[in-house]
Amino acid sequence: MLLLFTIHKAFAGDVSGIRFWQDPEKTRLVFDVDEEVDYKLFTLDDPYRLVVDIQKAKLKTDLSRIEIPKQLVSKIRSSQKADKLRIVIDLKNGVTTKHFALKPFQSYGHRLVVDLRDKNGKKQVVKTASSVLKNKNRDIVIAIDAGHGGDDPGALGPKGTLEKNITLAVAKKLASRINKEKGFKAFLTRSSDYYVGLETRTKLARKNKADLFISLHADGFRDPRVRGASVWVLSPKGANSEMGKWLEQREKSSDLLGGVESLQNKDPLVAQVLIDLSMHYSVGESIKAAEKVRKQLSRKMSKMHGKGLRKAAFMVLRMPDIPAMLVEMAFISNPGEEKLLKTTAQQNKIAQAVFAGVKQYFKTNPPDGSYYATLSKSRSYKVKSGDTLSQIAQNFGVTTSSIKSRNKLKSNNLKIGQTLMIPGV
Repeated sequence: MLLLFTIHKAFAGDVSGIRFWQDPEKTRLVFDVDEEVDYKLFTLDDPYRLVVDIQKAKLKTDLSRIEIPKQLVSKIRSSQKADKLRIVIDLKNGVTTKHFALKPFQSYGHRLVVDLRDKNGKKQVVKTASSVLKNKNRDIVIAIDAGHGGDDPGALGPKGTLEKNITLAVAKKLASRINKEKGFKAFLTRSSDYYVGLETRTKLARKNKADLFISLHADGFRDPRVRGASVWVLSPKGANSEMGKWLEQREKSSDLLGGVESLQNKDPLVAQVLIDLSMHYSVGESIKAAEKVRKQLSRKMSKMHGKGLRKAAFMVLRMPDIPAMLVEMAFISNPGEEKLLKTTAQQNKIAQAVFAGVKQYFKTNPPDGSYYATLSKSRSYKVKSGDTLSQIAQNFGVTTSSIKSRNKLKSNNLKIGQTLMIPGV
C-alpha cells in the first residue's frame, strides 16, 4: 500500500555518504550528495519501507558499513537501474516523514535530510520538573546544554578531538554531580550524539521549568596559542571583544551544520516585546550566577582566558525568563588543552567547579518554593536543658559564629528557655 509519494528537486547527484542520527523525537537520515538532481521519496507498508529514488546518481559508499538505528530500521539496501539510484530502508514500523535539502556549508557539501517519526512507537516522554515544582520544597532545576552534536561537530582539536564529544562527556558528569545533591535536579538538552537546534534547546529549558541554563563548549580559535576557560553571559548589543564576535559567528553556523531547516518562523515583534519585558532580570541574575562559576573555575583551572565575565549575543542565552551562561571550558584548538580535555580527571574537575559556583549562587539566591529557600529562612529554637551552642549549630547545619551574630551573643553561654534565631544555611 502506498502511504506517501513526493517528487522534489534537491541538491544531490552521486551519493557519497549515508548516516543516521537518533534523538528522543525522531530518527534523522542524511544523504551526502554533490549535484543538483531530482529525487522521489515515498513510503510503503506490508512490509514497511522508505524508498528514495535519486535521478542521475550513483552510490559511492558501502552500505554494509553504515550504523543503523535498530529500534526502527532493520536493513538498508540499494539498486541501480540505468542512471537512477534507488535506496530502500526496511522499517520495523510505519513512519511519517519530513524532508528538505541543505546547501553546502563549511565542511559539508549538499545534503538531503529525511526525518522519520515512528507512527506506532511509544511517544518519548521528556521528564519535566512540573511535578517537583508543585511540592513546597521543590528541587532547583538546572538545564545542562552540551554544545553541538550530530552533524555539527563543533571545533576540531589538532589531534582530531571533536568538541561535541567533550561537551557531552562533561555535561553528563555535571548532571550526575548535580543530581547527587539534595535540593537540585539536572537534565540534559541532549543525551547522546545528535543535534538539537538552538531554539529547541531554550524550549527544553522552559518545558522543564529550569531555574538556570548552562551551555558547555570547548571552542577553537584561529590562533592555537589561545587558551584558558571563560564564562559568557548575554549582551543584547552584541560581543564586546574580537573573541566574542568569533564565537557568535560559530554559533550561527551550528544550526546550518546540524541540519535545522529554518529559524525564521518567529514573530519578531512578539519576540522583541518578550525580551524587553524581562531581559533585564535574567541578565542580572545570569551575571550573579556566572561570577560565582567563574570564581570557582579560576581556582581549579590553570589558566583563565581574559579578565572577568565575557559578553556576546549568543542565541542560546537569549531567554528573558531564565538566567543563562555559556562556559568555554578551554580551547580545544590549543594542543595542551585538547590533551587535558580528553582526560576524565579534567572533565570531573570542570564539572565540580561549575557545580560549586552554581550551588554558591543558589545558597544566596534560592528560587521561591525551593528546598534551598526553606533553608535560607531563619528559624527559632528554644534552649533546653543540656543544650550547647556548638550542638545546636551542628543540629541545624550552621556555624556557632552565625548563631552568635544573628542573636548578638557575646559568649557561648545559654539560658534554659532562651529563644534563639537560627540563620539559614
